[in-house]
Amino acid sequence: MNIFQSYGFIIAVSVILIVSYLFNIISKRTGVPSVLMLITTGIGIRYLISATGMSEEIDFFSVLEILGIIGLIMIVLEAALDLKLTRDKRGLIIKSFSIALISLMINAFVIAYVIQMYIDADYYTSLIYAIPLSIISSAIVIPSVNELSEYKKEFMIYESTFSDIFGIMFFYFLIQHAESSGVASVSFNVVFTIIITVALAVAISYGLVFLFQNIKTEVKLFLLIAVLLLLYSIGKTLHLSSLIIILVFGLLLSNRHIFFRGKLAWHIKEEAVDSILKDFRLVTLESSFVVRTFFFIIFGTTISLATLFNGQVVVVSIIILGILFGVRYLVFRLFFKKDINPMFMIAPRGLITVLLFFAIPESFQVSEFNSGVLLMVIIVSSVVMAYGLMRSKRNGKVSEEKDTDTPEGDGLDEATATDNSTELNNSFNEELITDKSDASVDNHG
Repeated sequence: MNIFQSYGFIIAVSVILIVSYLFNIISKRTGVPSVLMLITTGIGIRYLISATGMSEEIDFFSVLEILGIIGLIMIVLEAALDLKLTRDKRGLIIKSFSIALISLMINAFVIAYVIQMYIDADYYTSLIYAIPLSIISSAIVIPSVNELSEYKKEFMIYESTFSDIFGIMFFYFLIQHAESSGVASVSFNVVFTIIITVALAVAISYGLVFLFQNIKTEVKLFLLIAVLLLLYSIGKTLHLSSLIIILVFGLLLSNRHIFFRGKLAWHIKEEAVDSILKDFRLVTLESSFVVRTFFFIIFGTTISLATLFNGQVVVVSIIILGILFGVRYLVFRLFFKKDINPMFMIAPRGLITVLLFFAIPESFQVSEFNSGVLLMVIIVSSVVMAYGLMRSKRNGKVSEEKDTDTPEGDGLDEATATDNSTELNNSFNEELITDKSDASVDNHG
């Protein structure tokens, strides 16, 4: 009997979602990323499937690619809907933008040299392999930073989102322009593509808001998601940076006070748009949870633990991780000077890393590259993040205890001292006034 049919399939899906929900609870209490627990579960499922002899009947890689694309869209959309663009956040946005771009570029170009020596490939191919490893996973960061201060939380959301966008754009530009004649040609194509994509994204976003605020039927949120998925897919076939369309739409919807001004504001139905935004946030949140759950579970089923015990894999992974966190520490020191904990430790690799790795075209694939490097970097970077978050949470509790642990006697003594000081000052002032009055009387006399 095939458990992946009929009721068996429903039972399996339901159990996985329930377990994933429990993992989220455990993650919030312990600081251990739920992603690691999901991947571990997937590895366990792999061995269970192998034991039952059904491994050849399931094509995990095709499912993984589809889930990865949908998950990417949902995660960026979820992040964009939660971001507020205000003047007081201008510095935060510029700083997160700069750190994400600088870190991505330095990491990609340096790691490419390491990979070139590891797989003995040309530098261009090595750079394509290095980009996925250089991108921070917003799929892991966004649900993990809720316990941080508001500023640090927003910074990490912005930075991880920018990292996703820049990394994906960089990756696909390299693939699309592999045959270009020179740097000038590639640069022109990159700038031209970005300008066209942003212009289309703004126009499409305005159109979608005006359209969906006038739809009277109850069923429209998944229609909107279907439209966004369609636009993303069409954009990819036209070699546009489709993720920008998703990002711009989310920012426009959640920051309409900026984008709809003057005459445009007259055409906005505030109640309708507020309702769409509220419901849309809930749908994207729930959808992201489902997609993330099955993506990392299925990714776990594609992993072979034997690759982790390969000496070369361990050495290369350690070097790459050293580069990632070393560069991140220096860049954060450059921009923040101090108070960089635990932000510089929050640099997990995950959804985007895996998605882009499986998206490398056959013409660039190198059999010598061991996917164990990918797994090792994902696991260790997530563990480092978990350690940073747990330490930050513990330090925060200690700080709160120190702030609230003031002896009552000391407070009373301070109050008493203040009162006594006030009484002495009043007495001194009264005596001074009396002396001046007496002196005045003597002079008149």
